[in-house]
Amino acid sequence: MKSFTDIYNAGKNTESKEVSRRDFMKFSATTAAVLGLAPACLLTSCYQTDEGPDPFNNGTDERNLIVVISDLHMGADLTYAEINTNLVPLKHFLERIETSSNVKELVVNGDLLDEWFVPATVDTYEGYNQFDFVERIAAANKDVIAVFNRIIFAGKITVTYVPGNHDLTITAANVENILPGIVQARDAGLLGLGTYSPTGCPQVAIEHGHRYNFFCAPDSISNQVAAPGTIMPPGYFFTRIAALHVVQKCTNGADVVPTVTDPLTTVSQNLLYKYWQQWKWALGVFSIKNLFSDSIIVTNVNGFTATYSVNDLLPSQPGGVGPISVNLYNGIQDNWAARCVLNNVPVPLDAGNAIDKSASAAETDRMSSVQYFMNAGSDKRIVVFGHSHVPTLFSSKNYKDEKTIYVNSGTWIDHNPNRTTTNFVVITPQSSEESSQTSVVLYNFENEYVTEMARESVRV
Repeated sequence: MKSFTDIYNAGKNTESKEVSRRDFMKFSATTAAVLGLAPACLLTSCYQTDEGPDPFNNGTDERNLIVVISDLHMGADLTYAEINTNLVPLKHFLERIETSSNVKELVVNGDLLDEWFVPATVDTYEGYNQFDFVERIAAANKDVIAVFNRIIFAGKITVTYVPGNHDLTITAANVENILPGIVQARDAGLLGLGTYSPTGCPQVAIEHGHRYNFFCAPDSISNQVAAPGTIMPPGYFFTRIAALHVVQKCTNGADVVPTVTDPLTTVSQNLLYKYWQQWKWALGVFSIKNLFSDSIIVTNVNGFTATYSVNDLLPSQPGGVGPISVNLYNGIQDNWAARCVLNNVPVPLDAGNAIDKSASAAETDRMSSVQYFMNAGSDKRIVVFGHSHVPTLFSSKNYKDEKTIYVNSGTWIDHNPNRTTTNFVVITPQSSEESSQTSVVLYNFENEYVTEMARESVRV
């Protein structure tokens, strides 16, 4: 028999998940028999079906389960949207929630709708407006939207939406138009941000996690002349370029990033050099068939009206000497502290580190500790993020040396390289019994088979 360590390590490899699941079930059953224990699923009030454990059945008639999903990325055009083939599993997943007598709430933790993953050359609104665009998303994803609306209309399960970065500027009214009656957890007076604690669970914080990311947090400071009132951060333009890379299936880009050297003159210039390094990396990974001087990025979104080139975004240093400059997002390296204040970031973040680690999923995870668990102004013991598309769950300690739990709810996009997709989280609040604990379980619904990935519990 394989050891638990072998099985666990195999389970971390996406290609081994089917073998890992069978081995784990065999391991659990054999171990239980040897030790004279009930099967693990019975010990944790988990019910087994032909499709794996039933995470939506707690064995009672009480509605207390909180289900969290994120990063669905539903688009208006399925020829390039990040979710297409997974729409059918998503529909079936939602139908299982719909028929559950134990689910109390379904939380969609950001990036429900996708206004960013649109190829750079495409006019996102097709000459119309955001209202029409969101309606086109609803039409393209009509079967999923229909189940959402049935759940909302039935009134037994609360459906709550928390905004993410890919639906950053989509208004509450346009979300309500396609999902009437959905609860929207938004920071007061701010578009594109929200943190949510379910009723009866004040020590749980659910937010998308993008407010801590240099490229993805709302930016209401930069570009106010070019696009009055805009809050689009540079990650929006990066994603437009990445989407073009995907549809072009480009392997060799038509252009190269001009060399920039760190002038080492000021902190501001050093930060702008770091910013250039991130763009150099991005344009290397997501190469395109167009020259960087070509005007290809069609906007007409959130105050932007012009068509831009990659060079408008790329910091440059004419002649390879002297100060570095940039057209769009001029001064972004200097306004990060102000952005954090405007975006309700509790603990200030260093600009250099924020730029350097803007592509790091681990840095997103670390923010659960920085902003919540090690923050004396926070009483949260359980934090749920999305955003990174990296499903993970772990426990740690807070500044009081109390146990805490962090979980990332993963994603539902069709292709999540080297990782699982169709992930979800189930939170079961503790009862009034002194020994009861709040459990947090991370699951996978790949191939429409439920697999438990990780679990933790804590008394809060």
